[in-house]
Amino acid sequence: MSKSWRAATQLVHGGTTRSQHGETAEAIFLTQGFVYDTSAAAEARFKGETDGFIYARYGSPTNDMFEKRMCLLEGAEDARATASGMAAVTAAILCQLKAGDHIVAARALFGSCRWVVETLAPKYGIECTLVDGRDLSNWERAIQKNTKVFFLESPTNPTLEVIDIAGVAKLANQIGAKVVVDNVFATPLFQKPLELGAHVVVYSATKHIDGQGRCLGGVVLSDKEWINEHLHDYFRHTGPAMSPFNAWTLLKGIETLPLRVKQQTENASRIADFLAEQKQVASVIYPGRKDHPQADIVAKQMTGGSTLVCFELKGGKEAAFALQDALEVVKISNNLGDAKSLITHPATTTHKNLTDEARAELGMSAGTVRFSAGIEDSEDLLEDFSRALSKVNA
Repeated sequence: MSKSWRAATQLVHGGTTRSQHGETAEAIFLTQGFVYDTSAAAEARFKGETDGFIYARYGSPTNDMFEKRMCLLEGAEDARATASGMAAVTAAILCQLKAGDHIVAARALFGSCRWVVETLAPKYGIECTLVDGRDLSNWERAIQKNTKVFFLESPTNPTLEVIDIAGVAKLANQIGAKVVVDNVFATPLFQKPLELGAHVVVYSATKHIDGQGRCLGGVVLSDKEWINEHLHDYFRHTGPAMSPFNAWTLLKGIETLPLRVKQQTENASRIADFLAEQKQVASVIYPGRKDHPQADIVAKQMTGGSTLVCFELKGGKEAAFALQDALEVVKISNNLGDAKSLITHPATTTHKNLTDEARAELGMSAGTVRFSAGIEDSEDLLEDFSRALSKVNA
């Protein structure tokens, strides 16, 4: 396996292990357990004296291929595949914390991510401080003697704020804390958090990596030392393992990741520019535009825009619903990163559990809409939005 292969080639061939049959597509090892030639062989396997698989909850050949391919893409030493993106987030945070520790997290988080740090972690005696992550001084002021983890999304869900990952990592390194980055919105193609100084990267593989609405999955990536010291035992004993069938599906999805993300990003950029000129639209946030509030940070740490567009309609919830209901090509769904273009109203779906005040802090109003660009023809998408906006009062 050549380490000099470029990303698109690695995503087709990286980490592949073939059976004695020499299959073209990766095999699905749909098994719960594994057998041993002798009792001594089983003992050696459990002691770690010989390589091999023990139980599907710990790992399987198919999952191992997916993990290796993700490591090649991310530039990570090791990874663990999980049953969902939220399993990845929860494992990455909780595996390294204990009662009395402290998390500093950006307040702009996906609803379930925010629940983990704001509601679940405190139940186990882990303190949490939420900050406006756009300003590095807020991170610095939130540091306590017991701060162990910094957690952030960038770009954020749904308002596409961008956080200075290198700046946060510098602060974390000064106190020996670890930075965990949810990199879903940027995709591993457009942003490399580990290269920017982050210690752990998580993905909902459900999104762009599968990208075709088929299965759930997640992955945690870091260096071998962190995986072995913190995640390995947590993962084995709490059981957030990915199904081998889902790992196989994700392997198939990842082969076309660059092709899909390129088209999705081009479509998102065109839609963002179009929406910015419409009288019904109050504002548009897109990392590929020069008017993005953190355009300087985008230029510094991202090599592409995003497949997501956040925009606000002047007519509030009524206008948002009217637009969504009038769209034909674009489908209403709380998912994202799919080959199909999707749209959602965060205040009534993904972020419905936040208070009005909390949503306002994030720059989210009743008129805020999140658009996830698919791979359709951009002209059809533009016509779809134009037709739907004609039904929305300015």
